[in-house]
Amino acid sequence: MIKNALISVSDKTGVVEFAKGLVELGVTIYSTGGTLKALSNAGVPAKAVESLTGFPEMLDGRVKTLHPIVHGGILGIRDNEEHKKAMAEHGIQPIDLVVVNLYPFRETIAKPDVTLADAIENIDIGGPTMVRSAAKNNAFVGIIVNPKHYDEALRMLREKGELTREYRFALAREAFAHTAAYDVAIANYLGEQVGDMPLPDTYLAAYEKAADLRYGENPHQKAAFYTTIGEKEGLGAMKVLHGKELSYNNLVDMEAAWQMVGEFTEPAAIIVKHTNPCGAAVGDTLLEAYTRAYEADPVSAFGGIVALNREVTKEVAEQLASIFLEVIMAPHFTAEALDVLTVKKNIRLVELQQPEEEGVVVKKVSGGLLVQTEDGREPVVSDAVSAAKAGYTVVTKVQPTEAQWRALGLAWRLVKHVKSNAIVVTDEHSTLGVGAGQMNRVGSAKIALEEAGEKAKGAVMASDAFFPFGDTVEEAAKHGITAVIQPGGSIRDEESIKKADEAGIAMVFTHVRHFKH
Repeated sequence: MIKNALISVSDKTGVVEFAKGLVELGVTIYSTGGTLKALSNAGVPAKAVESLTGFPEMLDGRVKTLHPIVHGGILGIRDNEEHKKAMAEHGIQPIDLVVVNLYPFRETIAKPDVTLADAIENIDIGGPTMVRSAAKNNAFVGIIVNPKHYDEALRMLREKGELTREYRFALAREAFAHTAAYDVAIANYLGEQVGDMPLPDTYLAAYEKAADLRYGENPHQKAAFYTTIGEKEGLGAMKVLHGKELSYNNLVDMEAAWQMVGEFTEPAAIIVKHTNPCGAAVGDTLLEAYTRAYEADPVSAFGGIVALNREVTKEVAEQLASIFLEVIMAPHFTAEALDVLTVKKNIRLVELQQPEEEGVVVKKVSGGLLVQTEDGREPVVSDAVSAAKAGYTVVTKVQPTEAQWRALGLAWRLVKHVKSNAIVVTDEHSTLGVGAGQMNRVGSAKIALEEAGEKAKGAVMASDAFFPFGDTVEEAAKHGITAVIQPGGSIRDEESIKKADEAGIAMVFTHVRHFKH
């Protein structure tokens, strides 16, 4: 049975109604600061914590609940005779329910003009202490940190007269997760202040479940989608407008497609299958870009994930609707476009924006994590001048033409997103052939060139890493490739350069590698 409750919340959603319900059940409420004011203004009888402790709030509110009367009331073991004796001797009343959520630290540091002093002042001390005390003593005390539990807690109290042992235990688990995530936000913010990020000595991250997924990569695997607490961006901030629930594989492919389309400022369309592009293109309009991307490989486009970097209009939607697609992602869909696309019951339509800042890439391995900074956006190269600014060098006798520079710039922005070993064949508008994930580079080249077929004649080729031998250039020459872009850096670079010169192929070194494992 709950006789005394302590309520002190930053998020006051539903707290007045909850407190009224507790009072109706005969519960005495103690509160602090803004919560006490909110309850009193609403006519809810509540007592100040200082009436319980006999000690006033002080130090600008930094000290108010850090007191033996409060924590003795929370931590006392109710069926321990020594505890009961000590509590009686010191006039400590049992506190049976603690309702606390914490100072808005994440919201504070999200402000563009936040100062370190403001951030420090919004680090809660008494709140986490009460939460942890109540969670530790969950055998006797309930702890609520989330307003979503108010209704169910009141319902249980009305029906059973108490919060069940199992329910208190579940609340305690959530409470410890709440304070842990709070401390992660503080530690990471302070790490940024001392230059310890993005690769700190202790890597900390906190996520909350956004959705349970039907299964993982395969039906026998369980899966869920988690988003970063307090930092909604990328897929974590997506808005699903239509369609059946997203799957694990959908989300993996969506991330690949969205990262790829983010390389482009001009209208671009990417069609992804199994994280690799089967069609990618740019155009003067989004319709032109999508049409080119689809025509690059219409067979593989079936059932693909489409990422677009412009608003989807009715005209574009009509083309998208002509084949089966799993997901269409874009910054926005017009109402007319939605009318066209939502006729298809299952197709997922997703609105989202590109993240404002680059982050880190995290990969789980047995016993730990691998963490690296993102392979950032490539500079836009479309001619010899922009190539020189980007640090590229032409290493062959033949120089790329203006059209070849545009094609090489496109190919290089795309190849970094293809699983290594990666080879991409393009013209200046779209992919013509993609070779991904082969165990040797010439194998990837053969796949890409064979896929391009006759279109390879006069096209360009990009490689995500250097050529260890001259065989890949020889293969490119057989298919009519006229320009190649690659990092360079092999001890056999001269062999590849010689093969290119013999074939009249222009070769550009970027001096940057783009492995994607």
